[in-house]
Amino acid sequence: VQLQASGGGLVQAGESLRLSCVANDVFFSISTMAWYRQAPGKERELVAEITGSERTNYADSVKGRFAISRDNAKKMVYLQMNSLKPEDTAVYYCYLRNRARWGQGTQVTVSS
Repeated sequence: VQLQASGGGLVQAGESLRLSCVANDVFFSISTMAWYRQAPGKERELVAEITGSERTNYADSVKGRFAISRDNAKKMVYLQMNSLKPEDTAVYYCYLRNRARWGQGTQVTVSS
């Protein structure tokens, strides 16, 4: 099982980005997918997750700004990030919880 994340970049505060992750897992549609992030010198933290039945959970720091979604036909999970802040700067990783597999990470940098 491989996960491939994309969509990171350099943006200014207040702008938006959408991250994408494809996971070639036959059980994708029933798997919980998550986005984590890790900033320099900090531990990796959960940003958002979505279950196979599309229940979602968000870190308090991103509630109301970020939205996680999935497309089971494409085996994709997305993270729409709005109103970005400099403190959102980190490497973002997608995670297939049922397999405990990580994507390679994509850098998000938000300038003030």
